[in-house]
Amino acid sequence: MPARKISRKPIIRDMCTIMQMFTVGRDFQEVLSDEVKRKQYDAYGSAGFDPGASSSGQSYWRGGPSVDPEELFRKIFGEFSSSSFGDFQTVFDQPQEYIMELTFNQAAKGVNKEFTVNIMDTCERCDGKGNEPGTKVQHCHYCGGSGMETINTGPFVMRSTCRRCGGRGSIITTPCVVCRGAGQAKQKKRVTIPVPAGVEDGQTVRMPVGKREIFVTFRVQKSPVFRRDGADIHSDLFISIAQAILGGTAKAQGLYETVNVTIPAGIQTDQKIRLSGKGIPRINSYGYGDHYIHIKIRVPKRLTSRQQNLILSYAEDETDVEGTVNGVTQTSTGKRPGSNVLT
Repeated sequence: MPARKISRKPIIRDMCTIMQMFTVGRDFQEVLSDEVKRKQYDAYGSAGFDPGASSSGQSYWRGGPSVDPEELFRKIFGEFSSSSFGDFQTVFDQPQEYIMELTFNQAAKGVNKEFTVNIMDTCERCDGKGNEPGTKVQHCHYCGGSGMETINTGPFVMRSTCRRCGGRGSIITTPCVVCRGAGQAKQKKRVTIPVPAGVEDGQTVRMPVGKREIFVTFRVQKSPVFRRDGADIHSDLFISIAQAILGGTAKAQGLYETVNVTIPAGIQTDQKIRLSGKGIPRINSYGYGDHYIHIKIRVPKRLTSRQQNLILSYAEDETDVEGTVNGVTQTSTGKRPGSNVLT
């Protein structure tokens, strides 16, 4: 399953629309509350009105098309990477994808399988602090240690993640040699993936690893014995001519154990025998599927003299043959002459 990419563009466009609406509303509020501006608007209309100008002639806000939407987006929300608002950047993080190979039996029965993943997680050397162990960090004087800075834009005051310390409230003077101050580093982790019984080829599961998530897509190998159809499995059972004619029993390989199959007399090739509940667990419901055994009659390529004589004797008694049988006399009607019938 390909990782889903989250686009920031629609969010940015929405925020720009909100800011534009907010600006328009603010401008009209200024017109109503400022006597000088109200007179200008009454005299000249919107064409003579500069929404960015105050009554004293100072311009404190301009939200025209020169504003970069993405820059505006960052100014409003900041990075949030280390602030009390949570890690906003993780919204855009893409979970890693892995492919796991499974045998047919592992997928059918379920298995706990160990797997090695490379994932960004808390740096083990600095325990996520970012500074080299044994060193100290400096208090950030830019934000006063709060991790947030205040931006004055005329009548508005916005708080944003401190650009100097990145929201930490402190300055790392000696970064960790492993994560280089990020607090996270790529690590190899050995994890156990619980493969549910009945999983199918191409299915994907999501699994937490540390503070991250990974997607694991299963690739199920084909079985030399079984064919799968949902929760049902199919296999072939070869029997002899004598078993097909007279009936009997035969051993067949089941999914969980060897099973004894009762063969009814006169069974035909490709006829199916159903073993109820001997299939694969239903992954989204209760119970098991069925095991369907397809009968295949094995015809011998070589016969002993005795076997050949017995078959010839049997053939002489047949009355429903279309065509001819080698070694057996036949009339034009397809019936055996009376002199050839054994008594």
